Amino acid sequence: MEVGLDTGFWISCAAIAALLVLSAFFSGSETALTAASRGKLRSRADKGDRGADRALNITEDNERLIGSVLLGNNLVNILATSLATAMFTRLFGDSGVALATLVMTLLVLIFAEVLPKTYAITRPEMAASRASGPIALIILVFAPIVSAVRMITRGVLRLFGVETDPDSQILAVREEIMGAIALGHSEGAVEKEDRDRLLGALDLGDRVVEEIMLHRSQIEMIDADAPAVEVLEQILESRHTRLPVYRDEPENIIGVIHAKDLSRSMYVFQREGKVIEEFDVLQVAMEPYFIPETTTLDDQMREFLKRHTHFALVVDEYGSLEGLITLEDILEEIVGEITDEFDVQTEHEIKSQSDGSFMVEGGVTIRDLNRAKDWNLPDEEANTIAGLVIHEAQMIPNEGQVFSFHSFRFEVVKRDGNRIEQLKIRPL
Repeated sequence: MEVGLDTGFWISCAAIAALLVLSAFFSGSETALTAASRGKLRSRADKGDRGADRALNITEDNERLIGSVLLGNNLVNILATSLATAMFTRLFGDSGVALATLVMTLLVLIFAEVLPKTYAITRPEMAASRASGPIALIILVFAPIVSAVRMITRGVLRLFGVETDPDSQILAVREEIMGAIALGHSEGAVEKEDRDRLLGALDLGDRVVEEIMLHRSQIEMIDADAPAVEVLEQILESRHTRLPVYRDEPENIIGVIHAKDLSRSMYVFQREGKVIEEFDVLQVAMEPYFIPETTTLDDQMREFLKRHTHFALVVDEYGSLEGLITLEDILEEIVGEITDEFDVQTEHEIKSQSDGSFMVEGGVTIRDLNRAKDWNLPDEEANTIAGLVIHEAQMIPNEGQVFSFHSFRFEVVKRDGNRIEQLKIRPL
């Protein structure tokens, strides 16, 4: 055994140690570059960090990155294990193989895997920036081999019906952000109000105006043929600043009147000595702005800002009036209910009961209910909680009827005509 402790032995030990250092570098680099946030790397790059900029370029093609790093990591691990096996076999004979396997497993696990990856996962952006230079060079050197391996890998996956998508990381950014926000809330790092605002903003592109519009049955309108004084009284008593104007029937909207424009024009008209009854309210009416019910909230908000208007009438595919929507309605989907001194304080919010149930008005939207109580009632088939009950029951239920679905018990407390006005909901 002492004969074996010659110069060759120490050279082998030094080579194995160097290979373990390289293995640790490859393992840590792989973890850092895959775990690093591209948003944080972009922020560092914008501040002049060239390493972060290189890391961004490297991680644009994860398949090439992983292929190069794994190729280098396997090369040094296999070479280190081969050297150790040869050295231990020379020292201990046939038992040296088992001993080399045990020793190298411990060394690789501790110093080439766990230790560097733990460091990289705690400081991924910093580690990615520092490792980006050498890794970029390695990717360049191993490019031909990695390209061949990539072709073989894709061919094998295609045989099993799996297609690789190089843009999947870009397409999954939105889902990653939403998942991170939800996870942060569940762990207590993100407040419920912050979560609702952030997710509300991200959801605007997936939701349409039909979901949040004020239904036509609730729209306050002005009759174009009504006397000017009556119109002024109506608009001054209203809590709304803009009211649609119809002629003959509510479906026939011919304009929109702003309270300030009407009062100012009528004041000037009267000061000029004219008879107020002769004032034509349509002369201050703005042209109505119609939008389809399938417009997304994100697109509509951009249109409101582009047109410098806050009010739109919603129509269906046949041109029939469905409702109206304002910029405030869209903003409320992000920041929650917006009220001022002129808003009527309604009591249609959710009321907790002593038995653990909740009294809810039928017009409350499922989305608002889910956000308020952290429930997961589906909103694909209906916008309001009353609509969900009618959809699930396949009928318009009577007062006192009880239904159980989606892990909740629904009792119809009050019904007015064909409309469910109040429900009692209790989680099962």
